[in-house]
Amino acid sequence: MQHIDLPVIGFIDRWSERISKWLMVIAAMWAFLLAFYILADVIGRFFGFPLKGTHEVVKNSIVMIAFMQVAYCVLSRSMLRADFLLHLIGGKSERVINFLGYVLGALFFAALFWGTKDPAWRAIVTGEFEGEGALRVPTWPARWVVLITSALLVVNYLMLALKEVLLQPETGEEPLPVE
Repeated sequence: MQHIDLPVIGFIDRWSERISKWLMVIAAMWAFLLAFYILADVIGRFFGFPLKGTHEVVKNSIVMIAFMQVAYCVLSRSMLRADFLLHLIGGKSERVINFLGYVLGALFFAALFWGTKDPAWRAIVTGEFEGEGALRVPTWPARWVVLITSALLVVNYLMLALKEVLLQPETGEEPLPVE
C-alpha cells in the first residue's frame, strides 16, 4: 500500500495498516476456531450434550470478527462501492467523490465511537453479561472491539482521504505540489 511521506502522518499511516492487518489475521483465526466450537456443539446436541452458552458466544464473536476485519477492508479499498461508476467519471471528479466518501466514512465511525464509549465503560463497571444459567458471557469484549475498531476506522478513512488529496493517482507515490 502507498504511504504518505510526511513524518507524523506516515507513521500513523503505517501503524494503522499494521494494526488493521493483525486484527484481520486474529479475526480469521477466531472465525476458524469458532467453526470448530459450533461443530462441537452440533455433535454434542446430536448425542444429547450441547455446549452451554453457544448462542451467546457465537453472537458476540460474530460482532467482534466482523469489526476486526472491517479495518483492513477499508484500507484495501474493499468496502462496498460502485467502482465502475467512479471509473466512468474519472479524473478529479473521481478523486473528489472518493474524498467525500472517505470523510463520510470517518464521520460515521466517529459517531459510532461516540455512541459506543459510554456503553463500553458501563459494561466493564457493571459486569454486564449475556446468557443465564451455566454460562454467562461478558459483553465488554464485544463492546470494546467495536469501540477500538471504530477509532481505528476513523484513522483509516482519514488516511485514505489524505492520500486522495496528497498522492498522484497515476503512480500513487509522488505527492502533489503543496503551495
